[in-house]
Amino acid sequence: MSKLLFTIVILLIALSGCSQSTQPDTPQWVDRLILEYQLEPVGNPPQSIWRYEYEGHTGYFVPQQCCDMFSTLYDTDGNELCAPDGGIAGGGDGQCPDFFTNRTDETLIWKDKRPR
Repeated sequence: MSKLLFTIVILLIALSGCSQSTQPDTPQWVDRLILEYQLEPVGNPPQSIWRYEYEGHTGYFVPQQCCDMFSTLYDTDGNELCAPDGGIAGGGDGQCPDFFTNRTDETLIWKDKRPR
């Protein structure tokens, strides 16, 4: 029984280390999202999270994983703002059509580096 407990503790420590973003000022909800992605199979392309400035605010962008799926732009509190691209027509939900032309200060927060 003690080997099982030891294994669980080591696994939890390893997972908590993996869930840390590469940026110290990243909100906790982003770290939780990273942990969720790490529990899923590796995507194609691998999942990533980017930080940008857009319309005077910080936003966190998660690119789409496959065809006909929306990308998501979140605010600093983790609220979904819009889908800049993706969907059947590829233009997102139409709520932020200028995101790709007006975003600035690109920062990669996290990218899944697990082998596919």
